[in-house]
Amino acid sequence: MSTGRRRVGETKATGFQVGARRTFDVAPERAWKLLTSRRGTAAWLGPGAPPRFVPGASYRLEDGSRGEIRVVVPGSHLRLTWHPASWKRASTVQVRVIPRDARTVVALHQEHLPGPAERAERKSFYGAALDALGPLLGG
Repeated sequence: MSTGRRRVGETKATGFQVGARRTFDVAPERAWKLLTSRRGTAAWLGPGAPPRFVPGASYRLEDGSRGEIRVVVPGSHLRLTWHPASWKRASTVQVRVIPRDARTVVALHQEHLPGPAERAERKSFYGAALDALGPLLGG
């Protein structure tokens, strides 16, 4: 009998989701420039040719994951699909640059994850991505 309770990270509408954010001592413009560069994209999306950040552009990473750019608001946020070959459906990734006084919050969020194991893996991945972005942003 179901109690109606969802597990950590599970939503009613989008399956499992996960997010991570970190504040950096850098101007938002600099953070955006890095996040959309080859090195920055490799940190938060994965190695491979960086996608063109134009709505409708498709991409494929070295690990075989593929997706499509959906939304680009320069200097603010990106939304794209990310679909590893082993998953039945694509997930949605959002990257945000949020000004906070003289600092910047970089926020990574992913929804439509298949289950709790994939959520845990992506949580670890995004923590490592934010760790890797720190030195690239000078902090």
